[in-house]
Formats: sequence, structure tokens, C-alpha cells
Amino acid sequence: MARRPPGGASLPPPRPRPAEGEAPLPSKEELRRFLRASPGKTGKTEIARHFGLSSDQRPALRELLRALKEDGSAQPAGRRGVSAPGRLPEMAVIEVTGTDPDGDPIARPLGWKPEVQGRMPVIFMRPERAGQAALAPGERVLAKLKPIGAGKYEGTTVKRVGSGTPARVLGIYEEGRIIPTDRRHRAEWAVPPGENGGAEPGEIVLAEPLPGRPLGLRPARIVERLGRMGEAKSISLICIHAHGIPEVFPAEAVREAERATGVAARGREDLRDIPLVTIDGEDARDFDDAVWAEPDGSGWRVIVAIADVAHYVTPGSALDREAWARGNSVYFPDRVVPILPEALSNGWCSLRPGEPRGCLFVEMRFDAGGTKASHRFGRAIMQSAARLTYEQVQAAHDAGEDPTGTLRALHGAYAALQAARDRRGTLDLDLPERRVRLDDRGRVLGVEPRARLDSHRLIEEFMVAANVCAAEELERLGQPCMYRVHDRPSDQKLEGLRQFLEAFDIALPPGDQLHPRNFAHVLDLVRGRPEERLVHETVLRAQSQAAYGPDNIGHFGLALARYAHFTSPIRRYADLLVHRALIRGLKLGTDGLEETEAARFPDTGEHITQTERRAAAAERDAVERYLAAFMSQRIGEVFEARISGVTRFGLFVTLESNGASGIVPLASLPDDRWTEDQARHGQRGHMLSGQRTGLTFTLGQAVEARLVEATPRTGGMVFHLMQGVPPRRAKPAGARRRS
Repeated sequence: MARRPPGGASLPPPRPRPAEGEAPLPSKEELRRFLRASPGKTGKTEIARHFGLSSDQRPALRELLRALKEDGSAQPAGRRGVSAPGRLPEMAVIEVTGTDPDGDPIARPLGWKPEVQGRMPVIFMRPERAGQAALAPGERVLAKLKPIGAGKYEGTTVKRVGSGTPARVLGIYEEGRIIPTDRRHRAEWAVPPGENGGAEPGEIVLAEPLPGRPLGLRPARIVERLGRMGEAKSISLICIHAHGIPEVFPAEAVREAERATGVAARGREDLRDIPLVTIDGEDARDFDDAVWAEPDGSGWRVIVAIADVAHYVTPGSALDREAWARGNSVYFPDRVVPILPEALSNGWCSLRPGEPRGCLFVEMRFDAGGTKASHRFGRAIMQSAARLTYEQVQAAHDAGEDPTGTLRALHGAYAALQAARDRRGTLDLDLPERRVRLDDRGRVLGVEPRARLDSHRLIEEFMVAANVCAAEELERLGQPCMYRVHDRPSDQKLEGLRQFLEAFDIALPPGDQLHPRNFAHVLDLVRGRPEERLVHETVLRAQSQAAYGPDNIGHFGLALARYAHFTSPIRRYADLLVHRALIRGLKLGTDGLEETEAARFPDTGEHITQTERRAAAAERDAVERYLAAFMSQRIGEVFEARISGVTRFGLFVTLESNGASGIVPLASLPDDRWTEDQARHGQRGHMLSGQRTGLTFTLGQAVEARLVEATPRTGGMVFHLMQGVPPRRAKPAGARRRS
């Protein structure tokens, strides 16, 4: 009989005494630590070897492992192995769920039970072998898995085992079939008679797969018609539905927004006499941040005021639930999908000039060198003095004018903050944003780089300073904080970047000595060189992705110890949480952060990180499709381009004029035996060499590329290179048409 302490619970059996000359059995905690440190599954042999156990101690070890499995400290792995809970085996069946920003597949393990095993791990799949179709969402494969971080794995396809049936199919209806809008989905769907839902050829449709799979195409029933391909807003419609972005607000959320009224001045500071101004893009539809500055001795006094969204969107309301689900607004060339209904996003939470608005503000004081001396947060009522555009502010500054009476002070404070940023040494990737110009009918007039002005940087510096103050204030108050975190690049990505930079005779310091200023130095070295854009893009891809979470690890790219988003609650849920935490901590009202919200911060951080990435992918897809629509009118023309990717199945090129990218199939190159040259650059995928022709194609190489295919439905483009092709007579224009 086991001894029972008071209360009746059984005591654990006494630890077996080791025989003379035997090592003692490990404790449960020692064994837990060993399993957590092991990269994959571990067998009893490895455990016994690590702890120096004899064969006579195997039965006792078996009982110890059984106890760990019962209390959840270990889980079976393979036939006889064990691993720490939440650990994936070396081989598993996984299902592709989407893609990362680089277009590589992301997957999840089948059969994972979050309530038992913890948070769902993320699997980043390696690109498929040459000749293999890319993995598409819903596809299932047996994959070899390698841990690359907490809850993260790298997967390599071993065998394709089929596809999970997608819940919906998005495509273009054409006489009895549906052509998918996702370029990774090559298989078309058949629409049986009577199942087309009234759709007409050329319409964008949503369909549901039907049971059964006869010979030929899989059957599907059309359940929703979304408009005609080529009409205004058709491209953004495709992207909204392809990425599952919520578009229609629940009726109760709309009613709550429409019941909103202006804030009362009582209980708030009055900033209406301070000439705060908003500075945004020409096409901005909402204005949620305003700025003002004045000299303060040898330094500067700066105020950043932000729309008081927390006053209107209270915890647990229908508006709050919908804003949480959306996570952030999504911006397309022709529309915005906001997190708040229009009555708030373009109404009471938009800082329109001459109209009183509620706000949260931070007042900051900086010395002449841009070092912050103090800050103070408050809740106020304000009235914007002017709605300015970046172009207006830049033009006034260039002309030495100050029509509002505050621009000189704003630029003076900005110069001080920029000096502090330069001393700090941040990573400033100056990749031009592409602007899509549309006419009233939604047709593409042009795609061009959006100008990057000092006025953009001015607002960015003020917003960064305010965000740092928010994180510092919440730490001072002991309040939960939804940090904006950015980890240093992984060792794996750094190694790939080092090998890439070796091609340009550029070196990086060891990982433990790496600082953002090292990347800035790399960018300085290539400034003005032909490979400048390619290096910028490659350095960007080597960085970790920023995320949201309650645990602070700092922001590597900005070289900041703490950082939180405070400046845009009208379009980011994270900022709304920071506002609520400040309201609670500073006792600025009864609508502050609630304990139940704070308890969900880890899950909320993961959720809004994913919605942000979903939005970025949808926005990127839209620009690619608009580009393809624009370029479809220029089939046959030849463009100046650079090689931006080298694979065994072909090349990727990016046009110098507008950033359009596409594939150059290997079959379109001159007939030759093409091999990847590893000797010169030390890494696969940097050069293709033809053994017979002597032609070489290198990453970053300037080329002439002829457009042969552009598909707005998918955003895909196909080019052929002119190198190695016999010269033809051509028009002398910059973009020449070839027959």
C-alpha cells in the first residue's frame, strides 16, 4: 500500500536506489529538460547513454517515461521514441495552408490538437524540385521536418499524398468550367449542367466542390457571382476573396458606429488652440494622426495627437469583435477594406480640419541632438488646423515657405530626430512603393514608383518617437503592452545572405556582432550600382518578419529596445489595445483595458500578426494583377530588366521601369545544356551556364526581356530574353515591339 499524506492523496513511490557503481536515475525535471533540449524524437537508448544508465535500470527508466507521458511532460514520437510536448516528429503528413511573403508554402501538421498539444506549429516548406508543380493550399504531403526555432519547422516534400478538398473555389467562369484565379492552382473545375447559378462567361465566381470525382475535371457548384473580370474593382474583389478578408460589417457593428456622436470637452485637456496639422498622401481617405512642434530652448517640443478610437470602440462590443477579427485595414489601389465602419473611419475618428475631435496625445521634448528629455500622455479634444499632403509640405519646404506657421518647426524637430536615428544606426531599406494609377472605370493608366520624400520621413520619425514613448510609459505604469517586435535575422538566412553578398565582394560580421548599421553599410556600398535594387530586396528578405506580442524582444531593424504601435488605431487593432492600456494605467477614463483582454494578449498577438501578413499578401497580389493588366497591352515589347532569380527551371526578371516581375522558362533559352555554376559564387541559384553556347545568366545581370504573356486573372507574366537570340531590326524607342 502506498503511504497517504493528510488529505488522502498518494505519495509517489520512493526513488529507486542505484546499485553500487550505477549512475542515479534522472529526476522527472532532469528528464524534462533533456527532452526539451533534444531537437527531435529521442529513444531510451539515447536517454540511457546521456545519463550513464545500465541495462538493469531500463525497467525503471521505462516507468519514469510512462509517468512523464501520463502527466503530459512527454509525447510518443515514432514507434518507440518520445519527445517534448508540442514537438513534431522527423516525418509527418502536413497540409499546405498558404504562402509566406516570398511566395513559399506554409503548412500545418494534420491531426494537431491545440487544446492538448499547445499552439499550432508553423512549417515553412522548401521549394519543390525542378519540374515539380508548386505546392498549393489544401495539398497534403509527407514531409521531412527540421526544427528551426520555437514552434517553427522547415519542411521538405518526400511524397505527395493528395489534397484536402478546398471549402471554396475562386475563379473565372467559362462555359461549363471554372479557371482558378490562383496561379498555383493549375487544375480547372467542371460545372455540371444546372449548377452554374446563373453565371455568365467571364464572371468571377465562388464555387463549392461537389462530391465524387469522375474522369476528367473535378465538379463544383457556383454559389456566388462577384462581378465580371475586367470591370472596375474586379481585381481587388479577387484578392479579397482569395485571402479570406472580411468585407461586410455585421449589422450590429454598423448600428453602433452610426449611433456615435462627438466627444465632450469635459474631463479632457483642450488642445484646440494648438495648430495641429495632418499630413497624408493625396489619395488618403482617413486622417488619424496630427502633429505640431515649436522650439523649446535649444531643443524642440513636439505633440503627436491620435484619434480617440477607444472612446467609440469599447471592449466586448460588436465593433470591437469585428475589429479584432479583421486585425487591420487592407489597402488596395481602388478601395480600402477598413477595420471600422465608414461612420467612424471616415467620420468621428478622422481628424478633419476645423472639426472638434477626441484624441489621445503625447507631448515630447527633445534636445538639439534629438535625444528625448521627457514625455507626457493625455486625453484631449483637438481641432486640426489643416489637412496637408506630403507633396504640399515638401514643396513648401523646398521653396522656403511656411503657409501654416508650423512647418519650419516641424522640419527643425525632424532634423534633430533624424540625427538621433543616424547615431543609433537603423536599417533603412529604401525600396520604392509602387503606385497604381486608375481611371474612373478602374482601368490601369500606369504603374510607377511612389516618390519617397523628406516629408514622408518627417512623419515617420514623429510616429516612431511616439510609439517608443507608448512602450516606455506602459512599462513605467506596469501595464500590459502589445509590443511591436522584430527579431534579428536567423542564422540560416544570414548564411544565405553572406553567400549572396560574396558575389559582390561584400562581407558581413559574425552573427553575434551583427547590428542594423552593418546592413546600412551594405546598402551604402551598392548605392548607385546596377545591383542596388537587387541587394536591397535580398537584404529585406533576409530579415525576420516583425510581429505583435506581449513579450518584448526589442525591434532589431529600428535598433530600439522597446517599441509599440500607438499612432494608428483607426487601421490597426494593436494600437487600440495600446490606447486602452494607457487609459487604464493613467486613469483617463472607464473604457480602458480589461483583465480578460490582457489575459488574451498572447493569442491576440498571434492573430493580428497573421491578419497583418494576410493583408500584405492581398495588397501585393493586387498590385501584381494590376501590373499584369497594364502589361497585357504591351505584349511583344522589349524592356530593360535585371535577373532577380535563378532556378533550375528558368530565370526570374524584374523590369527597371515599373518593377513588374515574371518568369523566363528554361525552354525559351537557347538550346543548350544548362547548369547552375556553384564554383564562382559559392551558392546554388546565382548563375546559369550554357556548356555549348558559353552564355551565362547571373543574378543582378542587366538583360533585355520581351513580354510574351501577361495574365491579369493570376498576375503572372512570362518573358523571353533577347540574349542569345539573333538580332532583329527594332524600333529605337525605350520599349520596342518585336514581331
